[in-house]
Amino acid sequence: MIEIFIKGGPVMYPLLLCSVISLSVVLERLFFWISVDRTRSRTLLDEVLELCRRGDWEAVRLKAAGSKNYVIRVLISGILHRDYSPGKAMESAAADEVNRMGRFMGVLDTMITVAPLLGILGTVTGIINSFNMLGTQGTENPQLVTAGIAEALITTAAGLIIAIATLVPFNMFNARIERAARRIEKYATSFEIVYEKIVLARRSGTGGGQ
Repeated sequence: MIEIFIKGGPVMYPLLLCSVISLSVVLERLFFWISVDRTRSRTLLDEVLELCRRGDWEAVRLKAAGSKNYVIRVLISGILHRDYSPGKAMESAAADEVNRMGRFMGVLDTMITVAPLLGILGTVTGIINSFNMLGTQGTENPQLVTAGIAEALITTAAGLIIAIATLVPFNMFNARIERAARRIEKYATSFEIVYEKIVLARRSGTGGGQ
């Protein structure tokens, strides 16, 4: 591998940096989503919504205390601002959660774009070196010419490998973010409906919690 790296020429060094950055971000995001999965609880969400239907806000506070579930954090934001603008409060909290989930995704997107371009740059410099050697040495020493061609092919392959290896987790993380956003929207909408029923019940004088 070291020999191949050296044959790839100077462009291999920025490509190595790209690979290190991509790997670091992918691992960080992977551990992040593992922690998110550990805190996700459908049962707790259903219990919180049921308490909301009853209008038992103190029980909701106790039940959700210390929860790291991103959906519950959004719902709690709406509950805290239920007398003013719960929808906007949840929308703001949801935006914060989605931004947290999308952290460093721009870095991965950049690596997917930059790595193949660096590979093409290495291809160009390798071919230039080959023609320079061909012009100075002629065909008497073909090994010098093939060294430039090897540099061109190695950098191209390295750039494509980095881009492809980064693209797969990038798309996977984006899909997770979209699913999480839909999940937040689903429960936030459910809470708004529940709270509107409570408000209507209060206005009609039929009860509905405090």
